[in-house]
Amino acid sequence: MNIPPSQRRDTGPVTPGLPGLRLNIRRSRMSGALLGIAFMAGVDEIIFHQVLGWHHFYDRSTPALGLVSDGLLHAAELMAIVAGIFFLVDVLRAQSFAPAYFRAGLFLGLGGFQLFDGLVNHKVLHAHQIRYGVPLLPYDVTWNLAGLLLLLLGVVLHRQASRAALGR
Repeated sequence: MNIPPSQRRDTGPVTPGLPGLRLNIRRSRMSGALLGIAFMAGVDEIIFHQVLGWHHFYDRSTPALGLVSDGLLHAAELMAIVAGIFFLVDVLRAQSFAPAYFRAGLFLGLGGFQLFDGLVNHKVLHAHQIRYGVPLLPYDVTWNLAGLLLLLLGVVLHRQASRAALGR
């Protein structure tokens, strides 16, 4: 089996049943993170932008610009899905997929997007709020707490994967 050097450089644990191959932790984790970011962006866009109509990605201008910003978010989300799938196919093809690190990356991506959106987009940049015409505190706390919990789950899963790889 001829594995390109880019697939052999990772210092991950040996692939079970294939002692000459190493798990590609970085690419497995990256594919999960990109897919997690894309999935959470999709959930945000579909549920909060389209179904509920609570906000657009950018609400500080006209409704038409808000729709354009939603389209750009959707385009970025699709690019992240494609990139995540390419990373995933690459590690699967090279038989170096590390599923525990993929799962950790998935939750890190989900929570990272949610928390970034809630803190940076909502509070720092004021690009949009979760909802308008209602007290924001319960929405902000719920939004950011959900993101933090997903992010912490990703950290726990990553630590577990690292411990298992070290045999602890």
